[in-house]
Amino acid sequence: MPKKAVAKKTPKGATLIIVESPTKAKTISKFLGKNYTIHSSYGHMRDLPKGKLGIDVEHDFEPQYVIPTASRKNVTALKKLAKKAEKIILATDEDREGEAISWHLTQALDLGNPKSDPSADGQNPKRIERIVFHEITKSAIQDALEHPREIDLDLVNAQQARRALDRLVGYKLSPFLWKKVFRGLSAGRVQSVTVRLIADREEERGAFQKEEYWSVEALLQPRGITQTDTRNNAESFTATLSRIEEKPVGKMDIKTIEEAEEIKKDLEGAEYAVLSITKKEIKRQPSPPFTTSTLQQEANKKLGFSSKQTMRLAQNLYERGLITYMRTDSVNLSQEALSAVKEWILKSLGEKYATETPRVFKAKSRLAQEAHEAIRPTDASRVPEGLDADEREKKLYGLIWARFVASQLPPALFDATSVEVSAKNEKEYGLRANGTMMKFDGFLRVWKSKISEVELPSLNEREELTPLEIKSAQHFTEPPPRYNEASLVKALEEYGIGRPSTYASTISVIQTRNYVEKDEQRRFKPTETGILVNNLLKEHFPQIVDIQFTANMEEGFDLIADGKEEWHKIIRDFYEPFAKLLAEKYEEVLKATPEILETTDEVCEKCGKPMVVKVGRFGKFLACSGFPECKSTKKLITAENSFGACPECKEGSVIMRRTKTRRFFYGCSRYPECKHASWTKPGVELKD
Repeated sequence: MPKKAVAKKTPKGATLIIVESPTKAKTISKFLGKNYTIHSSYGHMRDLPKGKLGIDVEHDFEPQYVIPTASRKNVTALKKLAKKAEKIILATDEDREGEAISWHLTQALDLGNPKSDPSADGQNPKRIERIVFHEITKSAIQDALEHPREIDLDLVNAQQARRALDRLVGYKLSPFLWKKVFRGLSAGRVQSVTVRLIADREEERGAFQKEEYWSVEALLQPRGITQTDTRNNAESFTATLSRIEEKPVGKMDIKTIEEAEEIKKDLEGAEYAVLSITKKEIKRQPSPPFTTSTLQQEANKKLGFSSKQTMRLAQNLYERGLITYMRTDSVNLSQEALSAVKEWILKSLGEKYATETPRVFKAKSRLAQEAHEAIRPTDASRVPEGLDADEREKKLYGLIWARFVASQLPPALFDATSVEVSAKNEKEYGLRANGTMMKFDGFLRVWKSKISEVELPSLNEREELTPLEIKSAQHFTEPPPRYNEASLVKALEEYGIGRPSTYASTISVIQTRNYVEKDEQRRFKPTETGILVNNLLKEHFPQIVDIQFTANMEEGFDLIADGKEEWHKIIRDFYEPFAKLLAEKYEEVLKATPEILETTDEVCEKCGKPMVVKVGRFGKFLACSGFPECKSTKKLITAENSFGACPECKEGSVIMRRTKTRRFFYGCSRYPECKHASWTKPGVELKD
């Protein structure tokens, strides 16, 4: 919000349009004349109070909204503008949050009923309208102005229900964690389940027992091939063992080196011939245009953007009128958009890249709103190369543009060849080789993707082959990988935890609160604090971290939004058993004896008393047992977090640390006494 909100001069009889952000206001103002004044609310003008619950649990959970201090000047400015305006149009975003912002504006500015607001003398009623649009373009704005509607109170109530429930869980449950563990911890309805996903995956990894298995393959060549053979460029090919006699060989079937070596030895003396050749054409279809979730996933995979960064950049592009609304779960496309992209395809790529009819996609989510559109550029002819934007915005726009255009291009075509090879010696073996070559790029013309092409020689059935090399290789099964941003977003969507529009903030919050952190591969792992809190919640409040329960709550919010459920009832059904359980748990905490801390051999450097292990926000640490008289603490160095003795001072240990920008480096545990630091992990040599 700017330092000072100044009310603009409003022409007599002008219409006041209120949006959320100044960028959006600036874009809309390009399409409207001087009879319109566009002003920004800078987000929500009312919110629940900080420092207290703000939900009246005794009176049907009514929220006690306040106008934050930072918003008061802007409220005053908007009231002046509203008083002078003949008509007031609320043009906030089309989702639940935007609907709630519009409703809060009517309350904060004393606008009364959105239908009309009669003046004091009952003459010349002031009209208050609500408009929505999927993109900020001239045609979309004009169409919205011609089709105003009332505020959708069902959407408002769905947002209020989510906000109230999140406040109840956070404000009621966090103090329990303070009593049980330490102050500063917090619990959240969605964040706690997200932490559980990450912590449960870590448990799976810890319990994983790797299994050994082997593969056997042969490098083969047509027997009659010579250096002057011109049948094609491929002179040899690799075939993998797939059968012994009549028994298929699965991935895990060869367990030991002895088995592998026995097969390898027999294959080295075998006679090889082509048993069969199968050829077919494979079509690879394009993916649908982006939804909020798939955009976050793909931007992380291809661009390395976090969910938070992706949504911020997408918001900028939307407010500048470059893409459609970026909070959507629909893959639907308007007829206007389909016509425009086909025109661009014909003009820029030619007839062979145009499909006869538009490709239509169906959303996988049963909750998707097909009336909305997928995320797409507002103008298909605005190619990424010519975009006036910073480098990151240009990259994200390019991704959105390519996905949209590709969705309306023909499939990519590949020639696929499968060759079955027979090898006969003491036993008869079957080996398989697969080749794939692209014959038409189709949608891959614009959607750049790594294509693994494997060319096989031109072969004939019963043709004899020469073995050039027989190889066996050892493998081990891998534990389930830690979540990265893309796979975590995908899991949240699949489980129905939160909504795509909340993923970015949820993932950001659990990192800020030090419940999870990223490893060197940028994958999430729980911190000691995260594991501790997760275990406590699973033990005492299993419903809060239950995945299905959380998903059911989201469905409840959807029912409210559809007008099929009353929002107070949803909150009441959750809160009454929750409050009862919370009271019982507080009694348990009060009656429980203090937990015995882990003792160590170290003594306090200040008072000489034994040091003990405690758990704080940033994990385990050493603290003086004489607390609170002595508040001495120090970092706990263990085999897990130490990389050996410091090469400079010889007294401290090299531990992993992070810069303010969260980049990893390796430094001495005795900092600031010893300032040894390195970007390189101890024991890893840098390559020239």
